[in-house]
Amino acid sequence: MTILTRAFALFALLALPFAAMAEDNFADHRLALQISDNSPQKMNTVLNVATNVTKHYESLGETVDIRIVAFNAGLHMLREDTSPVSERVAAMSLELPNLSFAACGNTHNAMSQREGAEVELLSEAELVQSGVVELIELQKQGWAYVRP
Repeated sequence: MTILTRAFALFALLALPFAAMAEDNFADHRLALQISDNSPQKMNTVLNVATNVTKHYESLGETVDIRIVAFNAGLHMLREDTSPVSERVAAMSLELPNLSFAACGNTHNAMSQREGAEVELLSEAELVQSGVVELIELQKQGWAYVRP
């Protein structure tokens, strides 16, 4: 065995655990869902899609991460005072650890200014700078993007 062959073999053995760790950081599938309408029907549709996609991949023994991104009028889905689906969001967050919610900071700021008070979000929501930028970045990272 040459020195180069030994070095390569050693590198491959050392790199193997890191490659496995990198693969463990990602689900088999990743789905970004948009909600931009203040429509209980559309909000429920988005939540139904998240549930159905999760069940589908679980039945195949595969994993999926799902991120629901709310902006414009869709931010009402994640508002503490106006969400028609707040109980369902809370329940699904507990039932589906693969599910996360992003709230658009631009929309949040605009709504807060318009209403003259800080708009409170559901505890399940993560405030991001921009909902649209969040979707762009997720797509760049290989997430599938759907607007139900």
